[in-house]
Amino acid sequence: MVYISNAQDASKLVVAMVESARGGGTLAAKRGEADDDAAVVVLDLWRQPKIPAPFVWPRADVALPSSPTRELDVPVVDLAAALRDAAGMRRAVAQVAAACASHGFFQVSGHGVPPSLARAALDGAAGFFRLPLAAKQRARRAPGTVTGYTAAHADRFVSNLPWKETLSFGHRHANAAGNNNSSVADYFSSTLGDSFKHLGEVYQEYCEAMEEVTKTIMAVLGESLGVGGGGGYYREFFEDSSSIMRCNYYPPCPEPERTLGTGPHCDPSALTVLLQDGDVDGLQVLVGGAWRPVRPEPGAFVVNIGDTFMALTNGRYKSCLHRAVVHREQERRSLAFFLCPREDRVVRPPAGAGERRLYPDFTWADLMRFTQRHYRADTRTLDAFARWLRPPACSGAATAAGPPTATQAATV
Repeated sequence: MVYISNAQDASKLVVAMVESARGGGTLAAKRGEADDDAAVVVLDLWRQPKIPAPFVWPRADVALPSSPTRELDVPVVDLAAALRDAAGMRRAVAQVAAACASHGFFQVSGHGVPPSLARAALDGAAGFFRLPLAAKQRARRAPGTVTGYTAAHADRFVSNLPWKETLSFGHRHANAAGNNNSSVADYFSSTLGDSFKHLGEVYQEYCEAMEEVTKTIMAVLGESLGVGGGGGYYREFFEDSSSIMRCNYYPPCPEPERTLGTGPHCDPSALTVLLQDGDVDGLQVLVGGAWRPVRPEPGAFVVNIGDTFMALTNGRYKSCLHRAVVHREQERRSLAFFLCPREDRVVRPPAGAGERRLYPDFTWADLMRFTQRHYRADTRTLDAFARWLRPPACSGAATAAGPPTATQAATV
């Protein structure tokens, strides 16, 4: 493991890693360390006087036409009203259908999550990210996994690094096989120690609240797509979900115009439910060639469609490109709950979703493996994944070819 708190040293190290890879060798071999450990570069973002070279993004990503004063028109859907009566559901369905037809983003109020729980979850994240770097590294994310702590995803990439720290952990639905209803709390205790047990219990409760919120959202989405009965197909599909919770921290940045907190991408998950802390904006959505900010609505969650739900609708509802920007003097925190199916569930749209299938059948485990080990999520993730699943000779087929072979995976 390599700890870096100097911008010049960070740039030199990453350049050495890239040059070593081009030459067929590894930095680990030159330094006499294990490959998986030497590849981890830890940057203490609090201490950077200027941006290290690996954090500088291409101008095409950071300098696209932007309308900072023209916010994205994101409807606020009242979930309580949708559950209360038919008129409330009709209004919610109309709002969601319009949003998903244009950009895939909407906000939800009346969700039933106590403000005190949301505040405790945000404050817990703030406390974790204030810990010394060595303490946070006790939860270091292992290569190829989605859980744990990482600074700038330096464990995965050597360029276009995001200016952020994250802590991610899994959450299994209460109905999922083998779930003891304390998986999140157990993760915090076993990874960070007994002193973090209470924080784990807070996030356990928060994730369970997110389960209920996403159930209602799925009911509304199902109705908007003409799948009646309370959106039965989509609700049932996620009844034994295996989701991901992520705490994000975006420190102040000396050169915010040259980097990003999160690069342009579409979420591979089914839905993302985002809680933003306070009125510090950062989320931007690409609509009509311009990056449009999404202003946090007090007490509401921001929801967006992901690639998995796009596949479940056979492309009717599309995931949308978005990013997170950073600020020179303001820090920003957010909590993202990524609704994902059970790992072995086969993702396919309901009958009648379209005569021609746009995507092959796949499992969430395959898509997660693809995005964690072979592909950096962007606007073309699902199309690239479909090609990865299908043998070249069958690229026009409408059915899946099964999991990729070792040869296929090696060529991605």
